[in-house]
Amino acid sequence: MITLEDFMTSSFEKKCDLVINSTQYLMSRKLGEATVYLYQTENFFVEVYYSSKYKKVLMINAFDDVYGLHVYADSISLADIGY
Repeated sequence: MITLEDFMTSSFEKKCDLVINSTQYLMSRKLGEATVYLYQTENFFVEVYYSSKYKKVLMINAFDDVYGLHVYADSISLADIGY
């Protein structure tokens, strides 16, 4: 399994491939005109910021602490994902 550090230093295209092939979708949230999709790997979480207006991924963010989940706290149970 890829580490957070390896993921963060990967190319944008490789990050997209890894999200598609090696993560589990958890949920999404709106942020302005973008939708942020939250995914989980065995070792960290990944947020994919997507613009439906421009029909493209704007940014991919990854983190490995539960503090990054605070914006999802009202909608997700941390007990369900094993962290």
